[in-house]
Amino acid sequence: MRLGVLDVGSNTVHLLVVDAHPGARPLPAHSHKAELRLAELLDPDGAIGPKGVDRLVETLHRAVQAAEDQGCEQVLSFATSAVREASNADVVLARVKAETGVDLQVLTGEEEARLTFLAARRWFGWSAGKLLVIDIGGGSLEIAYGIDEEPDAAVSLPLGAGRLTAASLPGDPPAAEDVRALRRHIRAEIARTVGEFSRFGRPDHIVATSKTFKQLARIAGAARDADGLYVQRELSRKSLQDWVPKLAAMTVEERATLPGVSIGRARQLLAGALVAEGAMDLFGAQELEICPWALREGVILRRLDHLPAR
Repeated sequence: MRLGVLDVGSNTVHLLVVDAHPGARPLPAHSHKAELRLAELLDPDGAIGPKGVDRLVETLHRAVQAAEDQGCEQVLSFATSAVREASNADVVLARVKAETGVDLQVLTGEEEARLTFLAARRWFGWSAGKLLVIDIGGGSLEIAYGIDEEPDAAVSLPLGAGRLTAASLPGDPPAAEDVRALRRHIRAEIARTVGEFSRFGRPDHIVATSKTFKQLARIAGAARDADGLYVQRELSRKSLQDWVPKLAAMTVEERATLPGVSIGRARQLLAGALVAEGAMDLFGAQELEICPWALREGVILRRLDHLPAR
């Protein structure tokens, strides 16, 4: 069957269309995305403003049309931290449903972490042993750990790259004292959760998902997207530590010239790098492997698990 998954994230609205059935890997058929950066469009009171809601509705209209054009039998629609934490979330969701017909399901942070973990587990398989999965989004950071398909521990922290950039890095390039203050804040937040994971023992395999990690790995020398989905891509802590001060000294325009970095993501790349570096340091990861599957694939896999086998 042809399934669509419509992801209203903190950075983008992304429709992924796949051909899938129970027991088989989902095969990507079409991708439609638009950058909204909802995490940066919140009013001082935490609400998504009228212009932001207008843009969201317009974008969802286009995504619904794309899903129809691609012949999707079903579209799984969900929203993450930007909508979840908006003070006017109920109003936004009601308007979206009334004007587009899209019934957005708002995932909790823990659900995000668990579904992303499921995707990583299916990608790497049982032989990977105990997995530690780290995902940096626009609005939040998800961390999950376990040996089965359901993680033993899963947390979500308000450490998304877009959120942190908007709140803490106003300069271009940012002031050194702002970078240091953000670095301290990130590490304090992550450190509060380390004990929850360390009681389960060291992971056998540490993996990362998300656009942020893919871009950091790419600028550190990993293979291009064009080289294929199955090429192994890694990011070492040493490479990341070398790149953080370079990114801090660059303007947004300069970061956008780096391999694999778009102008839309360039502004928040430094904050993402600080989160990645903090997570790797505090969890003792010398190197991690980039997983091509993440939350959207996790949503698809969970849906397929509930379909009858052919």
